[in-house]
Amino acid sequence: MIIESKSVSTSFHILNGDCLASQLMTTSINQNFIVCRESLIEGEVLSDNLSDFWKIRATYIANTHCCTPAEYYSQTVTEIEKVMSLPEKSEVCLWFENDLFCQTNLWFIISLLSDYPTLSIYRIFPLIKSNDDLWSGFGTATAEDLEQAFRAKVLFSPEDINLGKNLWVSYQKNDLERLMAYSRVKSNCFEYLEEICQAHAERFPTDNTPGRPERVLKEIIATKSNDFNTVFSEFCHREGIYGMGDTQIKSLFDKLM
Repeated sequence: MIIESKSVSTSFHILNGDCLASQLMTTSINQNFIVCRESLIEGEVLSDNLSDFWKIRATYIANTHCCTPAEYYSQTVTEIEKVMSLPEKSEVCLWFENDLFCQTNLWFIISLLSDYPTLSIYRIFPLIKSNDDLWSGFGTATAEDLEQAFRAKVLFSPEDINLGKNLWVSYQKNDLERLMAYSRVKSNCFEYLEEICQAHAERFPTDNTPGRPERVLKEIIATKSNDFNTVFSEFCHREGIYGMGDTQIKSLFDKLM
């Protein structure tokens, strides 16, 4: 269901990164932003409760990124916890792209929002103008593109919310069989879901061979260059479906080298 946008005083926007917040500031869209500063595509995500989840993530981020646990809590946890205190009956717009990096964050956010049934939750999709832009997301969007995307927002049904929650639980438990089963459920709120989940499953082959990202990196290094910037650019071109940033790719690259 595509809904024409109306001006709503209690409208909030949950964004997958600060860059998008800067882009949206050039539009007429209100600036009630909540920024998801996580990268749940990497590291441990399994926990029994949210408090333990934050501790696990803080430890992982502190060990792998230039960030202390205190900084993680102040910059990431405090921001995401705003999701749990939105006014009842608010309109909540989820600005997330289709790649695996963004989808894992989206599934997590949906799992949090699922506890608040009075919210009206919408998905904002990036405009895809050609196959070359399939995984570029909002990165090259103009203010006009963003406003057009907002006007074409798609309402989550209870079934869509439940699907997002089930995707997150399956991902958390690394239950690839269930994840693939849920990826085949049709929903207007998710695009390329089966391809994305398949790409995730191919990170963990059952025959002890390297995962798909490592295999592609090895091929690039062997046939093109071992310069990281060149390798990173080529990987993004070939495997944009993962949405991995330079931090994630550098970690894999360093292990291979």
